[in-house]
Amino acid sequence: MHVARAHPLPQVDGQMRTGRDVAIAALLGAEEFGFSTAPLITLGCIMMRKCHTNQCPVGIATQDPELRAKFAGEPEHVLNFFFMVAEEMREIMASLGFASINEMVGRVDMLEMDEEVVAANHK
Repeated sequence: MHVARAHPLPQVDGQMRTGRDVAIAALLGAEEFGFSTAPLITLGCIMMRKCHTNQCPVGIATQDPELRAKFAGEPEHVLNFFFMVAEEMREIMASLGFASINEMVGRVDMLEMDEEVVAANHK
């Protein structure tokens, strides 16, 4: 058996934007976290859904020199985003008594259900 298949790592992806999102995912068992939309937004992406057409109006996902000239993003914007996510994550970890993300993984006992949300969901 291939080594990667012997020890699969649960991964979450999609709408990961805050340290709270990362904390909840870790408590639910995730060991890897995928960010995609939020870092693109920090670079100036306006979500036109034209990435595959080489017509990105802000110059992020294009090889067209005229469109690339419009790109105003800076690597520091993405770094700042991840520093803010990490800072929020550290605050949450401290409030829950964890020293590392590894300690959090799979600790569903630390999650609390919001009774108002449950009551509002009629399913």
